Amino acid sequence: MTPAYLVVVLAVVATPGVDVLVALRNTVAAGRRAGFGTVLGICAGSLVQGVLASVGVGALIVRVQPLFQAIKWAGVAYLVWLGVSALRSAWAGHYADVDDTVDAGMAKGFRTGALTNLTNPKMLVFYLALLPQFVEPTAPVAVWLAHALMLPLIGGTWLAVIVLGASKARQTLLRRRTRRAIDAVSGVFLVGFAAKLAREA
Repeated sequence: MTPAYLVVVLAVVATPGVDVLVALRNTVAAGRRAGFGTVLGICAGSLVQGVLASVGVGALIVRVQPLFQAIKWAGVAYLVWLGVSALRSAWAGHYADVDDTVDAGMAKGFRTGALTNLTNPKMLVFYLALLPQFVEPTAPVAVWLAHALMLPLIGGTWLAVIVLGASKARQTLLRRRTRRAIDAVSGVFLVGFAAKLAREA
C-alpha cells in the first residue's frame, strides 16, 4: 500500500460530508452510544461497498443502470427526509428536555449510519474510480480488500474522535439555540447533498 493512497484516503476523510453531519447530530440528540452506533453503521456500509467494488460486483451494479438509479434515488429520498426532518425541528424549535447524562442505545444510530452510506451510490463509484489507480488488476482479492478497508478504518477513527468531542460538549450543544442551529445547518446541507446527488448522472 503506497503512501500516495493513504494521502488520498486522508484527504477524503478530512472533507466534511453527510457522515460527519449525521454522526454529530445523532450524538447531540441521543448521546455517545448513539453516536458510536452511527459511526459503526457508516463503517459497515462503507465496508460493504468496498467489498462489492473489490470482488467486481460494484462494477456490475454501476453497469445495470436501473439498479444503480434505484439506489441513487433511494439515497436522494433518504437524505431529503433526514434534511427536512432537521429543518422542521429547527423551524419549530420545540425540543423536549433531555438529560445530558442519558445515553440512548446504538441500534438506531447504526441503522441511520448504515442507510446513509449504503444508499449513497457515490461511495461505490468512488471505490471503483480510486482502487484501480493503486491496485493492479491482477492483484489478489485480499490486496483489493486491504485497500478498500482503509477508508472505513481511517474514516471511522476520525468520526469516533468527532463523536467523543461532541459527547463531551453535549451539555452545551443541548441548549435550545445551539440545537436549532445544528438542525438548521444539518438540514440545509443534507438537502443540498440530496440535490447534488439528484443532478448527477
